[in-house]
Amino acid sequence: MPPHRWIVSSGLRGQRVVVGLYCIIVAFSGVAGYLAATVVGEIDAPQFLFLIEFPATPLGLAAYGALTIGLILGVLLVSVKVVSERVDDASPGLDDPGDDT
Repeated sequence: MPPHRWIVSSGLRGQRVVVGLYCIIVAFSGVAGYLAATVVGEIDAPQFLFLIEFPATPLGLAAYGALTIGLILGVLLVSVKVVSERVDDASPGLDDPGDDT
């Protein structure tokens, strides 16, 4: 069986791949925040959306990193989904390209 047929038949398609990558990136940013707090000595407390102050601890920076990246990427992904559902690919007034009459 060719490799591309295995991927299609396993249900690994567009939206699932994008959501999986989203989760991996958000988890990675949380781990990066945790590691940054453990490696760097003095870090100022970050503020999520300039409103909510997180403690400058490893868990606080992990939560801040995951929430920040999750929110930014989540807004972008939802925007792409909404636009893709509402915008039609066809241009008005153009004939079918297969129609030669």
